Amino acid sequence: MRSFFRVLRIALRHRWTLLGAIFCALGVGLFWGANIGAVYPLAELTLGGKTLGQRWEERLQQAELELASLEARLAELELGPGATPTDNVDLQSQKEALRERIRTQERLLFWLRAFHPWITLLVPNDRFRTLILLTALLLVGTGLKCVLLVAQSVLSARFAHLTAYELRQRLFAQVLRLDLATFHREGISQIMSRATHDLSAIAGGLECLSGKLAREPLKMIACLAGAALISWRLLLLTLLITPIAGLTIRWLAMTLKRAHSRAMANMAELYAAWEAALRGIAVVKAFTMEKQEEKRFHATSKNYFRNAMRIARYDALLHPLIEILGILTIVLGILAGGWIVLRGETHLFGVRITDQPLELPALVLFFGFLAGAADPVRKLSDVLGQLQKAAAAADRVFQILDRPIEIRDPARPRRLPRHCRSICFDKVQFAYYPGQLVLKDIDLEIAFGERLGIVGPSGCGKTTLLSLIPRFMDPTSGRVLIDGIDIRSVRLRDLRSQIGLVTQEPVLFDDTVLNNIRYGSPWATREQVEDAARKAQAHDFIVNDLPRGYDTRIGPLGCRLSGGQRQRIALARAILRDPAILILDEATSQLDLENERLVHEVLQQFTRQRTTLIVSHRLSTLALADRIVVMDDGRVVDVGTHSELLRRCGAYRELWDIAAAA
Repeated sequence: MRSFFRVLRIALRHRWTLLGAIFCALGVGLFWGANIGAVYPLAELTLGGKTLGQRWEERLQQAELELASLEARLAELELGPGATPTDNVDLQSQKEALRERIRTQERLLFWLRAFHPWITLLVPNDRFRTLILLTALLLVGTGLKCVLLVAQSVLSARFAHLTAYELRQRLFAQVLRLDLATFHREGISQIMSRATHDLSAIAGGLECLSGKLAREPLKMIACLAGAALISWRLLLLTLLITPIAGLTIRWLAMTLKRAHSRAMANMAELYAAWEAALRGIAVVKAFTMEKQEEKRFHATSKNYFRNAMRIARYDALLHPLIEILGILTIVLGILAGGWIVLRGETHLFGVRITDQPLELPALVLFFGFLAGAADPVRKLSDVLGQLQKAAAAADRVFQILDRPIEIRDPARPRRLPRHCRSICFDKVQFAYYPGQLVLKDIDLEIAFGERLGIVGPSGCGKTTLLSLIPRFMDPTSGRVLIDGIDIRSVRLRDLRSQIGLVTQEPVLFDDTVLNNIRYGSPWATREQVEDAARKAQAHDFIVNDLPRGYDTRIGPLGCRLSGGQRQRIALARAILRDPAILILDEATSQLDLENERLVHEVLQQFTRQRTTLIVSHRLSTLALADRIVVMDDGRVVDVGTHSELLRRCGAYRELWDIAAAA
């Protein structure tokens, strides 16, 4: 529960909402107890054959007579003759018992006298009119209780959702700061599961905490307090089984938390299955693998189903268990109270239970309070499951929130002027997983203004190498230097403001074309945006093919555009940024031959006076490069011009032959 307590510390920032919910819960509890307390006057009215005023007068007179009798008895003992030491001990015991009964009777007489004027003034002398008054008060009390219940439910929901909103913002901000290696290792589905399903579970737990968990115990306390006023000893007797119930519920709580943790892990696997199938839907259909994907999803879904049913069984066990314990409590009260009333006793098995014999209306009210206390206990069984689910979810969410940010600004950053000399990889190694190097001993220097092509088979580490320059990840060992400065010693904003990036799958947002090109350069004017689009050969299709030109929304990930259109908009975005370092990772792979030729003409001009790194399998794109790096199995195999590599590098000749044949 430690993580859930951390959630509570965040939630307490909204303390006024919580206090409002607790205040309303207090009102609900008071009216709950007061409405049950109406049983006593109703029983007196219907069973006694007299008005409440007359009944009160009788009780007052009886109490006065009883007090006088007890005082007289005490006086007799005080004035009695001497006796043996043994008799004196017994006499002192009798005197102390009488004094205790006198104190109890004085308290009773005090309250009877205090309320007597109000009973006389407010309660009608007619029994039926009194019944009308009592039922009217019962209706008013119920109405007020319902109003407070609605207010408390709304405030509880607000408290829960405000906290979930803050956690969601923190989680999103934390995820944006994680290095790319984290996403490579864990996948997006794990994070999405925590940001949706787990946060909903936390909100549900908080709503129960500020709702039922604040309201139901107060209702129970009001009822137990009422029962204690009638006979606190009888109440203690009926609660003998409470420790057994507590131990049983604790065992169930721990079991439920483990089951919820497993179910949440299964839910993350379900997200992963959905993500894989939807991202690769074209491949699934092309290879007619729908049945295979159904089987795979079925296996994952079956695991979640099993854990969900395990939780359902524990929940189903919890309800009747608490109900049985509640009934046992009431049965104990009925047997003990019935013995006292039917026999006119004040003791049970030699133990004093009441100071005076109980009357039937008081016993009926006692049973009513016990029943009123049992109902909140039954409802609290739902809270237990919700809280354990929220606790398990909090553990998973804080696994992300507590994860150290690997890529961060240094404590004392160095100034990084605009790149003008070189980029150097100095003995660089990198691994996504310990012991599994993706880059091995990379030593490479790139002069300012040079256009460097990078080629190699898929999976050889080309994209990983480029990802080290903007510090999407840091090397496992070695350094990346820009103009002789270790990039880990400068601010991320200063570093990345000098870099433009265009990838094979350009990332666009569900916004206008204008804002997508201006992404990362919010200061740019519309004229500057249009000029960058012209250089990227995107202006014509934006103006002629899109319904609202630059103000057209392009849908999630630019789904309303073709692959080539998306790449040109991404290229325009990089051009607008005017970077000192331009990274092109298969940036023209989705362009047709005509547009690729036009874009190459643009790049031929744009890449002057800036360092350009090009990953491509297209011969035409590699023609832009001044030098080419050949990579294989995470290593730099050779570096040279196209003609030099053809002459001396077998790996490059093989790649060239494959590209030429294609």
